[in-house]
Amino acid sequence: MNSRLRIAALFGMISVILGALGSHALKERLSADALYSFEVGVRYQMIHALLLLAIEGIAQFSEQSKNIISRFVLIGVIAFSGSIYVLSTREITGLEVSFLGPITPIGGLFLIAAWGYLLFKSFTYLPR
Repeated sequence: MNSRLRIAALFGMISVILGALGSHALKERLSADALYSFEVGVRYQMIHALLLLAIEGIAQFSEQSKNIISRFVLIGVIAFSGSIYVLSTREITGLEVSFLGPITPIGGLFLIAAWGYLLFKSFTYLPR
């Protein structure tokens, strides 16, 4: 439980920091498309931080189910949002990171898997 709470807090904190960075420091330095992509990464990271907090409150879910969802979210956020952050700031960094392009949808698949597993387990554990 503590690790999920810590990850949720860390993801939430980082998304607020990066959101502020995007709206202030990066606003003038990135193209509109790059800034929009950066903001998508921030939004998805925050949504999934909240998902981690929400599953903590579902008493009917086993620790194993919560851990599976958490792992999907952890991998998904790092791959999805992380790759978006790096790709969208390459105008500033000058890094050639186009190889990260395929990582973004893989991260998205992990996030979808987290929600899918949550849906599946909702039929198993929660009253109908």
